[in-house]
Amino acid sequence: MLDDFMTRALLAGLGLVLATGPLGSFVVWRRMAYFGDSTSHAAILGVALSFAFAMPFYLGTGLVAVAMALAVAWLTGRGQGMDTVLGVIAHSALAVGLLAASFIPALRVNLDAFLFGDILAVSKGDLGWIWGGAVVVLGVLIWRWQRLVTASVNEELALASGIDPGVERLILSLTVAITVAIAIRIVGALLISAMLIVPAAAARAIAKTPEQMAGSATLIGALSVMGGLWASLRLDTPAGPSIVAISAVFYVVFLTLYRK
Repeated sequence: MLDDFMTRALLAGLGLVLATGPLGSFVVWRRMAYFGDSTSHAAILGVALSFAFAMPFYLGTGLVAVAMALAVAWLTGRGQGMDTVLGVIAHSALAVGLLAASFIPALRVNLDAFLFGDILAVSKGDLGWIWGGAVVVLGVLIWRWQRLVTASVNEELALASGIDPGVERLILSLTVAITVAIAIRIVGALLISAMLIVPAAAARAIAKTPEQMAGSATLIGALSVMGGLWASLRLDTPAGPSIVAISAVFYVVFLTLYRK
């Protein structure tokens, strides 16, 4: 079954939304959209390092994404503005990554696949990385669920309950970094944040509880993957952008029909 490239693509997409559904809900609640976007841009440097040192690119992108999350947490903890820190680190890492890619012939040829995704080229080995990373992210979110929700809703209430909002913020940042690393092969660095934000934003229109929003975002993401792959096969369109476009349709429809 796994010899069919469409089956592998579907399994990869479903593995991704297992993480992006619930995690995207926190990204929307905490207004971390720019963080996700910045982390995905910085991941291009990780791709370049992976090719340069002949390591699995999931490992290279993961290390750079995690390093960025830790650097942002360290700098913001010393009074630096979050948006400024994200802008400087993300654009600097993207620029260095693109420069490095220009010196690596194999990457220069395949750079579009990492910018826009190439889910149809996912291999069996890729599925292991994607599902492994998704299970780790989902496990962390389940483990810290109540603490993360409390810190996201009201940081003062979290402090009164003995919860350190800074720790929860760092945990979310690290899970976003892992998600970026496993998603870059599927939808690419330029569209990763869309998979985090758009299904969750669509689910927000119909959900009444945090758990409903996380579940609905996962379901919308799964339907977007299936619809996007179908559209890509039938209309000969790029798979990654097709998946994001389908999720955007869900957002528009739900926002129109369930406007509060």
